[in-house]
Amino acid sequence: MPRGVWDTTALTQSANARTLLLADFSGTCAGGFDDGTNLAHSVFKTVSSTSVNRTMSIVISGQTLNNEVLLTDYALNRAQTGEFTWSVPFQLADGTVPTWS
Repeated sequence: MPRGVWDTTALTQSANARTLLLADFSGTCAGGFDDGTNLAHSVFKTVSSTSVNRTMSIVISGQTLNNEVLLTDYALNRAQTGEFTWSVPFQLADGTVPTWS
C-alpha cells in the first residue's frame, strides 16, 4: 500500500520538508492454469469484457485486507518448458484506504 511523497521544502528551510500523499493499492496475482469451476480461469476469463469493481480479500494469519479493485488484464503464458501460467494485475478502484482488520 504505497503512498507518494510531495516535496514541500520552502526557500527559507535548510532541510527537506515532505507531505504524505494518498494511499494506493496495486499488485499482480499469478498462478498455474486451472479451468475448474470457480477457479482462476472461470473467474478471470471475463476481465477483458467487463469493467466492474471486484472485491479482493487477502487473509494472512487471521488478518483480512478487503479492497475493491479493478482487474486490468488476464494474461496466459505457455513457457518453453511447458508450464501454462496466468497473471492478473489489479489496482485500487474506489478510493477507500486499504485497512487490515
